[in-house]
Amino acid sequence: RDGLRTGPPKTICNSDPFGRNEEVAKIEITVLSVTFVVTVIGNVSVLLAMYNTKKKMSRMHLFIKHLSLADLVVAFFQVLPQLCWEITFRFYGPDFLCRIVKHLQVLGMFASTYMMVMMTLDRYIAICHPLKTLQQPTRRSNIMIVSTWICSLVLSTPQYFIFSLSEIKNGSEVYDCWGHFIEPWGVKAYITWITIGIFLIPVSILVICYGFICHSIWKNIKYKTKKKRLETCSKDVIGRSSVSSVTTISRAKLRTVKMTFVIVLAYVVCWAPFFIVQMWSVWDVNFLWDDSENTAVTLSALLASLNSCCNPWIYMIFSGHLLQDFAHCFPCSSKSQHNYKKEDSDSSIRRTTILTKIPNRSPTCSSATCKDFDVIPRSSRSVPLAS
Repeated sequence: RDGLRTGPPKTICNSDPFGRNEEVAKIEITVLSVTFVVTVIGNVSVLLAMYNTKKKMSRMHLFIKHLSLADLVVAFFQVLPQLCWEITFRFYGPDFLCRIVKHLQVLGMFASTYMMVMMTLDRYIAICHPLKTLQQPTRRSNIMIVSTWICSLVLSTPQYFIFSLSEIKNGSEVYDCWGHFIEPWGVKAYITWITIGIFLIPVSILVICYGFICHSIWKNIKYKTKKKRLETCSKDVIGRSSVSSVTTISRAKLRTVKMTFVIVLAYVVCWAPFFIVQMWSVWDVNFLWDDSENTAVTLSALLASLNSCCNPWIYMIFSGHLLQDFAHCFPCSSKSQHNYKKEDSDSSIRRTTILTKIPNRSPTCSSATCKDFDVIPRSSRSVPLAS
């Protein structure tokens, strides 16, 4: 019945246009319902966490915010319409609504994919060209984000001209939202264009960027290892402290690189089967819309729909403070965290008072007082270990 379930168009095929496999339809409805709920809850949680965070929003958080917005577009304008479509079996609405729905479905796909590409490009600049991050980084990030939304809007515009509400068969008086192509090769060109624009080109850019990122990280680790050996031999205290600070910064950047890589990996795993099956359906002349091959199309489409509900949980795992910031949205959780922080603050004040009062004693002391001075090195050494 259809070639692209959750995104691009429902292609016209040679199967029975009046029937469908009801068992498969029930599975689709269940999976799409769960996907929609999990996607909305996850991405709204991320946005609420960012709204409640007290930390200054970094470039990475800015990209995560807009990727969450793009995933919500996918949820409300791609997954939800498809869910309603599966429930009703036919598209019940006017022609202009058919065109708008098809436009928004592909808009979400473009926006989510290209926002992920921009996030990876930002990590590439941060790792491979760190000095460029000092040159108006916020302005550059905003330009990248705005250009992503504009590009997605423009590239999805052809949907208005391809899809329309039309009879599934002449004289049947049964209407559905279908795509029409003047030439026989039109459907091949369309599916190929969507595959190249949403999958092949972005994945190629991601592979190239991560190639450079891995090479830069490898060179950085090699350089720091060599430098650390030399400074260990010379026992240069200043050198050791500078290496430590560089290592800390590198770990912070490396964590964001790992998070972006997992997001990219989830995207490839979820969408690769979908586009492979779509290309197979239009380029293989022996492809038949029987139960087995139609099931492959359905399963690959359902797997693709899971991508948007994976991303927010990846953010939460790699950005631990987002979970705490999200917890602040609930009064009971905020109160317990406030009490914990107050208790911890009081203990910190007591420790600070002890450490500041002892050195003020007279250097001329008895043996008992001198024992108090022995406590200072031990307590001061234990503080970094506790932190």
